[in-house]
Amino acid sequence: MYQLILQASTNLPKDVRRAIVQAKAKENAGTQSALALSTITDNITMADTNVSPICQDTGMPTFKFKVPVGVNQIEMKKAIYESMEQATKDGILRPNSVDSLTGENSGNNLGPGTPAIYFEQWEKDYIDARLILKGGGCENKNIQYSLPAELEGLGRAGRDLDGIRKCIMHSVYQAQGQGCSAGFIGVGIGGDRTSSYSLAKEQLFRSVDDQNPIEDLRKLEEYVMENANKLGIGTMGFGGESTLLGCKVGVMNRLPASFYVSVAYNCWAYRRVGCQIDADNGSIQEWFYQEGEEADLNKAIEEVAATTEEKESRTVELTAPITEEQIRELKVGDVVVINGIMHTGRDAIHHHLMDHDAPIDLNGQIIYHCGPVMLKDDQGEWHVKAAGPTTSIREEPYQGDVMKKFGIRAVIGKGGMGPKTLKALQEHGGVYLNAIGGAAQYYADCIKKVEGVDLMEFGIPEAMWHLQVEGFAAIVTMDSHGNSLHADVDKSSLEKLEQFKERVF
Repeated sequence: MYQLILQASTNLPKDVRRAIVQAKAKENAGTQSALALSTITDNITMADTNVSPICQDTGMPTFKFKVPVGVNQIEMKKAIYESMEQATKDGILRPNSVDSLTGENSGNNLGPGTPAIYFEQWEKDYIDARLILKGGGCENKNIQYSLPAELEGLGRAGRDLDGIRKCIMHSVYQAQGQGCSAGFIGVGIGGDRTSSYSLAKEQLFRSVDDQNPIEDLRKLEEYVMENANKLGIGTMGFGGESTLLGCKVGVMNRLPASFYVSVAYNCWAYRRVGCQIDADNGSIQEWFYQEGEEADLNKAIEEVAATTEEKESRTVELTAPITEEQIRELKVGDVVVINGIMHTGRDAIHHHLMDHDAPIDLNGQIIYHCGPVMLKDDQGEWHVKAAGPTTSIREEPYQGDVMKKFGIRAVIGKGGMGPKTLKALQEHGGVYLNAIGGAAQYYADCIKKVEGVDLMEFGIPEAMWHLQVEGFAAIVTMDSHGNSLHADVDKSSLEKLEQFKERVF
């Protein structure tokens, strides 16, 4: 069980790697999406080398087992719990289990409902063990439709295959870059509200390269893969050719009164592994998702690096405290390289700052939407194991007010923010910087020292960490002049979505 967790967190399987390299081949030279793909492929290699989490959000671990009759599931659960706790101590998993009422983090990834474990008996003599680590950012972009429905850009979706097509296309549009596109989707048709979502997530355990045995669903999957990439959302929502890397669809019977289409969205960091286990001695006999040729990630890195040099983009170095004048000079598309101090702050911090003083002076400072994986050494010093950005839109109710209250000048995250924040950036003189979602090793390498931490009562992911960084690069996607790349891509992709309004199936 420990090896299953370790491989899932640190080592993307072959089929996923191939899909990412194929996405690079489709991307236009010199774009921000090409730059993002360069960072992604670099990060995958660094996670391999460091044996560290690919993404700092190690998500909700979901185990699925097929076991012979007579296998002791109670003992298996004990092994899982022990391995979860050890993996958390080792920095392979971030402590992600939070009490929904008190907000208290258990610290060991264990608690009611965490992890999710499912067993199914079968008549074979070995154990089929699978695990997916699905982060909160992409989990939040899951969506369920109840047909018939009116869909933005697509009109009426009826209770038929064409209505299902429209739901899937809309699900890709609504995710934008907030789920760390380019992503993968699993689709569940039918069932009730609960079983439909379960079926959708179950599709994510299929191989990227398999073919659906149901002819209509195979055609549907092929249609979505061909046309979803025409929406122009691109990697990280920067605009581009690579928006979707995989689509798998399953179906079950339903009640006459209900027709659900559920979509489970997964980010590019598709951390899904499986293995065959000897039911008698517990040894791993075979790893799954490893068929086919190796993807040449180093070649992908070189190709993207070569193409991004073709486009001239302004690079600006910033060191906090930052002045309003420096911020007003920045425009969407600029690359900002940060040296010096930045401070993490996500959901709990923003909620706290609305009604309390900050533990430090934040005037002119940079806030990083990040919940890192941290380990303390024998001397009591903290070290960063993984530190990519979290999805920023969750802070939309707070961000503008917090920036004005404390004089914060720059915010780093992923996926962009909404009109309230954009207005505050204009009024206050602030900027939003988009880092590359999932690139936890790439950004951890930029963090040279942990200067301290405050508000640890919120748990490691939600605490305010004070970080000394060097060469930390991010892209201006919302500036102080009312410009938002995210709003532009949303508008253009909605216009492109409308071309898929007419019946196809």
